[in-house]
Amino acid sequence: MLKQVDAIVIGAGIAGSSTAMQLARQGHRTVLLDRQEFPRHKTCGEFMSPETKEMLEVLGINLLGSRVKPGIMNKARIILPHGGEIEAPLPGHAVGISRYELDRILHQKAQNAGVEIVTKTRVKGIRKLDNQVYEVDTKEGDREVIYQARAVIGAFGTKKPRGIATASEETRDETVYIGIKSHFSGIDVPDQVELYFCNGGYIGISPIEEGKTNVAALLTLDAVQGSGKSVDEILRSAAQSNSTAAERLAAGTPVPGTQVSIAPLRLSDVPEPWSEFPHVGDAMLMIPPLCGDGMSIALRSSLLCAGWTDKYLKGILSYDQWQRGYTDAANAEFTRLLKRARRIQKLAFAKTNRLYPGLARIFPGLAKYVVKATRLSETGMAR
Repeated sequence: MLKQVDAIVIGAGIAGSSTAMQLARQGHRTVLLDRQEFPRHKTCGEFMSPETKEMLEVLGINLLGSRVKPGIMNKARIILPHGGEIEAPLPGHAVGISRYELDRILHQKAQNAGVEIVTKTRVKGIRKLDNQVYEVDTKEGDREVIYQARAVIGAFGTKKPRGIATASEETRDETVYIGIKSHFSGIDVPDQVELYFCNGGYIGISPIEEGKTNVAALLTLDAVQGSGKSVDEILRSAAQSNSTAAERLAAGTPVPGTQVSIAPLRLSDVPEPWSEFPHVGDAMLMIPPLCGDGMSIALRSSLLCAGWTDKYLKGILSYDQWQRGYTDAANAEFTRLLKRARRIQKLAFAKTNRLYPGLARIFPGLAKYVVKATRLSETGMAR
């Protein structure tokens, strides 16, 4: 079966859904593909930084007005293994909402815009034909479908579909991580995001909707060897090296069905905006979760990519101009941010980190600067 559309977005997460939504609103026939069924729980900090507010306004989404009541955060609190603490105000209100609920909202908005969403479908291969048309082979259950489109956008996260050539191995560092998450009930978190450093990584605790708490961790694969097979076992084992984190988890009860893990994960050394087609979200850039701006990057990359793709599909730009324009714009937007984030990640794991609470007291603006250094600036699009 052959289907012809204007644009194909592979991956129906935050970046993919918002990119597809914008292209459809600009009048392009857009199909959104994903191998999984939605909504579903995903490994994520579920932390919508203040910087996401502008992009959500562009998309016409008001999380505070949604049917569920999300968590609200005004500050970040970092707790080191030896007991030292650092606090810093956030540059505005952050929102905590589960990926299950957020993806549901985004998919509904995308469908309302005219996006065709096809889940439980496997991308078998992508070809670029001589006439600069992409051909995407998929399998939807027992049915094989071939899509043809002038634009393909990769929003498939850190796990690219089989057969898609990217330079991701060269643009990611050598340390291998595992990401895990679980929702908890019974953990009372004030209006803040809490980061607990432990052996091999860190655990983030933040409020989400309906009074629940999201507990997400990024840990080196070496550190979790022998610590158990379930998400709950790995989380509690990691927390043993930070007594405050262990006390936090002991006060709560895991919510059944919310436990998810992903491995292997490698953080990005440089952005990868383009391979044979443009990338958005984690497919382009995997920032250290410690910096808390991953969702903002997903939304911002979708804004950039949708803008350049719209001009290409309307014939304003040639294919080469589309590739060069988006690549340059994405590198300009994210390269320095990534360098600052990687620098802060290294400082956080340095042996001298026990000195940081004292330094923050001596230099009160230091913690605030660290928070600001890993943030995107507003574009003015929502004004």
